[in-house]
Amino acid sequence: MFDKFYNRRRFLQNAALFSTGLLTSFAYPKKAISINPAAPVEYIVVGSGAGGGPLAVNLAKAGHKVVLIEAGGASEADDIISVPLLSPVVGEDPRVRWDYFIRQYTDEGRQSRNSKYVAEKGGVLYPRCGTLGGCTVHNLMITIYPNNSDWDEIAELTGDFSWKAENMRSYFERLENNRYVERPIGTDNPTRHGFDGWLSTEITDPALWTNDSNMQRILLSAAIEAGDKNLLDAFSRRELDPNSWVVNTKDVQGFYNIPQGTRSGRRRGPRDLIKETAAALPNNLIVKTNTLVTRVLFRGRNAIGVEYLEGAHLYRADPKAPTDGAEPTPRKQMYAAREVILAAGAFNSPQILKLSGIGPVDELQKHGIRPIINLPGVGENLQDRYEVGVITQMNSNFTLAQNCTPGQPSDPCAAELEKGQGIYTSNATFAGHIRKSDPAREVPDLFIFGLPVPYQGYYPGWSKPLSEIKNQFSWTVLKAHTRNRKGSVKLRSSDPRDTPEINFHYFTEGSDIEGEDLASVINGVEFVRKMNARIADISKEVIPGPNVQSREEIIKFVEAEAWGHHASCTNKIGSKSDPMAVVDSEFRVHGTRNLRVVDASVFPRVPGYFIVTPIYIISEKASDVIIASAKTRKILPVYQDM
Repeated sequence: MFDKFYNRRRFLQNAALFSTGLLTSFAYPKKAISINPAAPVEYIVVGSGAGGGPLAVNLAKAGHKVVLIEAGGASEADDIISVPLLSPVVGEDPRVRWDYFIRQYTDEGRQSRNSKYVAEKGGVLYPRCGTLGGCTVHNLMITIYPNNSDWDEIAELTGDFSWKAENMRSYFERLENNRYVERPIGTDNPTRHGFDGWLSTEITDPALWTNDSNMQRILLSAAIEAGDKNLLDAFSRRELDPNSWVVNTKDVQGFYNIPQGTRSGRRRGPRDLIKETAAALPNNLIVKTNTLVTRVLFRGRNAIGVEYLEGAHLYRADPKAPTDGAEPTPRKQMYAAREVILAAGAFNSPQILKLSGIGPVDELQKHGIRPIINLPGVGENLQDRYEVGVITQMNSNFTLAQNCTPGQPSDPCAAELEKGQGIYTSNATFAGHIRKSDPAREVPDLFIFGLPVPYQGYYPGWSKPLSEIKNQFSWTVLKAHTRNRKGSVKLRSSDPRDTPEINFHYFTEGSDIEGEDLASVINGVEFVRKMNARIADISKEVIPGPNVQSREEIIKFVEAEAWGHHASCTNKIGSKSDPMAVVDSEFRVHGTRNLRVVDASVFPRVPGYFIVTPIYIISEKASDVIIASAKTRKILPVYQDM
């Protein structure tokens, strides 16, 4: 749709400016290389989510022996994980869920104003998943490419121009298997989509939405507010693509379809990729589930392996975990001949580093941990997006799922799903607006997406209203590129089974003293209300509600009720000259050898609108960096077999 803006020659010219590292995707093997089963373990990857899962697979396909460690199980909840519409149900399934209760404010008065606050837990629910695939088994699969400025800022910060946006797009092309854009003929690919990668991307059949009378009115109001009601024709043809390279290079504001990570209407993610690869290359990729890493093992400053506990439900975010008592099994050790790679996420990777003696010295000593390296940035710089829901009630029910009978053998919607059709193939997000909260901003900072359910954040039981209430819909205002950098992840104790203490320090309690984030969210709420004012069949606004009208009232609502679920940036990339940097541009932990971190924690700033796609991209980049490094470095002696 925007091809006229694209200049292929300019891209090739710019790409030619870069050399070392920039086109390292050629290091990635085209064919998998099987190895001798007696070969030593070369890499230990801790965490099987968006960062660790694809990375472990790539290393295994390159002919290396990899052990992938996951604290959760391997196949729990397989009966529902693949169904996109059941994402919220998966998120609350006790077989796979991990419950963190986090603070948004230190001040108890401010924190307790949140209607989702759980006093006995001292915080607000922040759902994660402890299972093979990590949080990619319960997320909404929304696949949105980040802003090019996110990559360029890392390149400028580190002086490593392999992070430039032009190059980083090549990793997206490599991992994507696009199923909604026509594959280009020849080499000219102006959209820069990928068509042969492991991650299938689709757009749910728009007819699911346009055949519902309530949805017709909602979509029309959204298109008009975007400036052109005729956009609905392009919407119905799945042509409003937020991931087109032309859109990305121009940061085009507008109304868009929402791509999701599915194949033939079923969830597609690292869980599937890992299982497929382990079956195809059992000597290369060894998956150890129900294994909780307690610390990284060192000789001097060289990482040589990990210490771990074996058993299900050991980590206390797991609702089935015992809350006290001695460790149920002896700790064991596993050694790596090349590297240890942490990919346990923005909460657990800094926790493991600290338990291993890497982090702020004062905090380590407080918990009786012998410091190995003083890295004060470990666990700091915690960031997230802000989200609030504007929930409206219609005069009549939506008919989207009226014929569905979940769990029944004769469910007609299940029969449709088997054919890759119907409402079960959807994650329930029907469209989105990308816009600037202020015209003066260089790039858009709001993603406002719609769902025909009352979505107001996370609390115990949050998934039930989504299926029980049939006549409410939400526009969720997501504030990206937040200014707050003051969140933290600190050890609760030296017990690796304990969850850490997590505080995001929202809004002005953090570093956004001027209130820019708050003003942006308010702008989003006002934009949604303008859209909704066009819809005659609305009976009432449920949230924020009719009593929240003045700017001061909206401020209080947003400060109290905002939530997030894209935690990141707690082991940020940076140069050695930055005392708060934890890893360098090649994911290596400062001051160590043979230890890297590859997950959401490494971003200096939370990228884009939805976190999973940027993580997939850095996982591909890290794969190239590590594979290339292995070609020039000798293998280390193995201290002990598994």
